[in-house]
Amino acid sequence: MNRLTNTVRPYAWGSTTAIPELLGIEPTGEPQAELWMGAHPGAPSRIDRGQGPVALDAVIDADPAAELGEAAVKRFGPRLPFLLKVLAAGAPLSVQVHPDLAQAAAGYADEEARGIPLDAPNRNYKDANHKPEMIVALSPFDGLCGFRRPAEAADLVDALGVPALTPYVDILRAQPEDQALREVLAAVLGAEPGAMAETVRAATESASRLARTPGTPRADSYAAYAKAAHSFPGDRGIIAAMLLNHVRLQPGEALYLGAGVPHAYLDGLGVEIMANSDNVLRCGLTPKHIDVPELMRVVRFTAGDPGVLRPEAGPDGEELYPAPIDEFRLSRYLLAAGADPRTLPAGTPQILLCTSGEVRLRTLTSSHTASSADATLSLAQGESAYVPAGERTELTGRGTLFRATVAA
Repeated sequence: MNRLTNTVRPYAWGSTTAIPELLGIEPTGEPQAELWMGAHPGAPSRIDRGQGPVALDAVIDADPAAELGEAAVKRFGPRLPFLLKVLAAGAPLSVQVHPDLAQAAAGYADEEARGIPLDAPNRNYKDANHKPEMIVALSPFDGLCGFRRPAEAADLVDALGVPALTPYVDILRAQPEDQALREVLAAVLGAEPGAMAETVRAATESASRLARTPGTPRADSYAAYAKAAHSFPGDRGIIAAMLLNHVRLQPGEALYLGAGVPHAYLDGLGVEIMANSDNVLRCGLTPKHIDVPELMRVVRFTAGDPGVLRPEAGPDGEELYPAPIDEFRLSRYLLAAGADPRTLPAGTPQILLCTSGEVRLRTLTSSHTASSADATLSLAQGESAYVPAGERTELTGRGTLFRATVAA
């Protein structure tokens, strides 16, 4: 196993304090949005096996079978199929959806055939992979996930008292669920920008007032939309966001976000895991490109509960966050001082992240050099390690450890 040296991505929406507090370092004053752990070529972690720091993707490329295990290479190819992050949202991320595997492959092939450069601002598909993801809250965490029931969305929008929104309310109350959501989202994204900016301004003022009014139903949702509008004044995505479920996760709770599900993260600190892809289609709260026809093709217009997940207790103290995906498997261990050691199975690549306390790792078996057998490593809060497929590892200490791997 090897300690990871990781990169922090300074996106504008990032918190200036949350990741520095986790890492125990002084804030720089600049936004620090994501701490990446993995082998994504955009910012691979680095490890040192005695010959100096080497990018993890290069280590894996040199011997995929030894690092990932033959089974993982056969199923997912010679690359680590997931990316683990600590995400710190100080301002809203864009409202977005991700394609399924078939849509991603077709979209990527089409844009390649049309010669659209990968770094072009109007490029939708950066690769041919899908991007299911999961977020686990480390602090109270606000987000949007999936469509509200049309009747509930109609009541929420109607209470704003903005005449320009009345046609949307009527559609939500009169049409079948999928048709109502499709028509309203298309109308919002296709509206004349100047008129929509004025509508958003009026809706934002009303949402802010309702959030402060005692006894207002869904006051927390109105407060979230008003806060988002402060970051993106006049953005039509505010109205699109009102069609979505607002959810506040408590620490330890999670959301799984599958293909076609519109979502946005608004505020908070969490552990995020995803399939290794950059494919994002946006529909608001962003200055970036919005491809409305492609977005409408990918979105799944199905309403329902956002599906808050809580970990399921398993053998040997592991608490699993279930997800219907093979590219990643996320679990955690809550370790108590003096408790019996916990043993992690071998056979798949793993990234281990300590989010509180201090956790000690001991290698029991190793597929690498004899000198690495029985190696020990301590992880403090915010530190992480990579464990190749051939190593079985024992956990002791006191704290919280997240384990990211692939489905066996």
